[in-house]
Amino acid sequence: MSAVNLTNVAVLDNPTSFVNLFQFEISYECLVALEDDLEWKLIYVGSAEDENYDQQLESVLVGPVNVGTYRFVLQADPPDSSKIREEDIIGVTVLLLTCSYMGQEFIRVGYHVNNDYDDEQLREEPPAKLLIDRVQRNILTDKPRVTKFPINFHPETSAGQQQEQPQSALPENQAGEGGKPTNTDR
Repeated sequence: MSAVNLTNVAVLDNPTSFVNLFQFEISYECLVALEDDLEWKLIYVGSAEDENYDQQLESVLVGPVNVGTYRFVLQADPPDSSKIREEDIIGVTVLLLTCSYMGQEFIRVGYHVNNDYDDEQLREEPPAKLLIDRVQRNILTDKPRVTKFPINFHPETSAGQQQEQPQSALPENQAGEGGKPTNTDR
């Protein structure tokens, strides 16, 4: 059983311009007091073929983490478009929200992101040179891919125990109402 359960992720200001901040309202509960902070990261996948184009947009430490429920807004700058191949900006990509404890990732929420021009004429006849200020980002919140990784939240109490394989949500368990991740521990 996990010491921390993600209870909701709300994507704010969506859809929006490609150059605007990302904003996520994250809600979670802690069932056991933790000695260390939680690390939340937001990663933009710049290319499906080459992870060298991935960009970590934000990394924040949240703590102390006592028993209770928590909510905060994670804001991140947009990806640096100069570090993404032009042909990979328009189209579908992935955004990853992860949480780790003591260097051990225990939850990952993946969203498909559709980037396209904000004008029908530009979509039908794309300009030779990309107009980044006219690109609209739409995070597809209806079916996030939630993956949980079992970790040891208290490594000092069971050093040497083997870790289990990650659990991946089945399609019917990916999201509840409003993009809310659902419990995938069955």
